[in-house]
Amino acid sequence: MSDPPLFESLEGLRGTGKSTVAPLLATARGAVLVPTVPSFYQTLRQEIDRRENAEARLCFYLSALFTATDEIQRYLSAGVPVVVESYFARCLATHLAFGARLGVTLPPGLPKPVTYQLVCAEDERARRLAGRPKPVSRWDALAEKAGKRMTCFYGRFPAHHVETTGVRPEQVVEAIIGIKRQGAC
Repeated sequence: MSDPPLFESLEGLRGTGKSTVAPLLATARGAVLVPTVPSFYQTLRQEIDRRENAEARLCFYLSALFTATDEIQRYLSAGVPVVVESYFARCLATHLAFGARLGVTLPPGLPKPVTYQLVCAEDERARRLAGRPKPVSRWDALAEKAGKRMTCFYGRFPAHHVETTGVRPEQVVEAIIGIKRQGAC
């Protein structure tokens, strides 16, 4: 019996390299890169992000993730490996740090990725964020203030830690590929 197709998730704070590394990892693995906020959610995402309700935002992102999970499951069932830029760990850690008070229990049977938490020194992360062309949203600013809490909440989710400080994205992919496949970590 052959191994099931690999499902991998990149997690971490803003500026740690998720958006840059995810497509490179997908290419290296011969995997499909699945967006966890499907394109048809984008207009509503902008509206939700203009609001200040952390619970409403959490529910929106959970809805997007459950929708993306259907696509992920279809690929995995067809034997196609999948990479995502983030998954439920980021959604939950972020919104808990933002003060969301909803108790969320994920249903059994969700695809469980091998998870890599990208970490980066604060000065380099700040430099990367400063170089981004997009404006900083209220939620982005809040995420920076809540970074330590987010990191603490990330600790609830099993993950392989991958250092991205001073490392080229291709080297990050090589480091990830070098990690032994160990279940849902």
